[in-house]
Amino acid sequence: MTGVQRFLSACARHPVDRTPVWLMRQAGRYLPEYRAVRERVDFWTLCTTPDLAVEVSLQPVERFGTDACIVFSDILVVVAAMGAKVAFTEEGPRLEDPVRTARDVKRLRTFDPASDTGFVLETLSRLRRELGERAALIGFCGGPLTLAAYLTEGGGSKNFLRLKDLLYRSPETAHELLATLADACAAYAASQVRAGAHAVQIFDTWAGELTPQAYEEFALPYQRRIVNTVRRAGAPVIVYVNGCAGILELMARSGADVLSVDWRIDLSAARARLGSGVGLQGNVDPAILTTTVEAVRNAAAAALRAAGPLGHILNLGHGVLPQTPPECVRAFVESAQSPSLLANEG
Repeated sequence: MTGVQRFLSACARHPVDRTPVWLMRQAGRYLPEYRAVRERVDFWTLCTTPDLAVEVSLQPVERFGTDACIVFSDILVVVAAMGAKVAFTEEGPRLEDPVRTARDVKRLRTFDPASDTGFVLETLSRLRRELGERAALIGFCGGPLTLAAYLTEGGGSKNFLRLKDLLYRSPETAHELLATLADACAAYAASQVRAGAHAVQIFDTWAGELTPQAYEEFALPYQRRIVNTVRRAGAPVIVYVNGCAGILELMARSGADVLSVDWRIDLSAARARLGSGVGLQGNVDPAILTTTVEAVRNAAAAALRAAGPLGHILNLGHGVLPQTPPECVRAFVESAQSPSLLANEG
């Protein structure tokens, strides 16, 4: 099978010749070739320059032969297009003028993906031509709850007090914000499919910070809105939430083809709870890839055994860490490419 066939078959829970493999944040600072590009340009310039975004998107595919290539971009592209002032610093993204009131929500403008995020769409079109059939092309967007977290907090957070204050003190305003973001993300994600993406992943990373009841009210309906739009555009959808063990069944109600899960739940337990109606992606702890090749192979073998051969995409439970040695990434990818390497791993 080609990489495209293998990946899409796994998304549809059809038989594959072997488990497909890629890694979240697979293009990044752990790669010397990526660091060489970043020495010349800042992060935002890299995201918005198709020549450079294509180059770094392809780096892990060229080096490791992953079955999928995720476009190099950032989830905050959408809110920047909606008029939010976003700055990328060494400490993470910073957003001026946080959104915390109904008046603030009104400041966010509607946008045209073709004109306001055309650089992403051009990057996708070029990648589709470059990749051919060797690797599936993945587009992505942030989940509305996660984007709302950045907008309300003004950046990252450890406790999300500003976000939760909005959700619980002003739920009507929160729903207005989330609906606005969901509509924007849905249009953006569908445009990525039209530009060449084989699939779309929704990164609703911080939705796992909510109680199950709050997730059902404030995250699930807006994830579902994006999923429905992307599937109508003709592509499968992956939903990722960090810290999802307590909400797996709710996540499945999003209608996603695949749930990408973190390392805090065994894949066999996830499979038992969800049944065969949805695919699984994951879920090796990224920290293991900072240790030894042997530990990586053991962890990959455990994930492959736990998930089984049908409807599984081998991946991490979060993104590749900057400290990760490339040889450990290679061992991870080879664990799926050459299962014979794992014969002695149990």
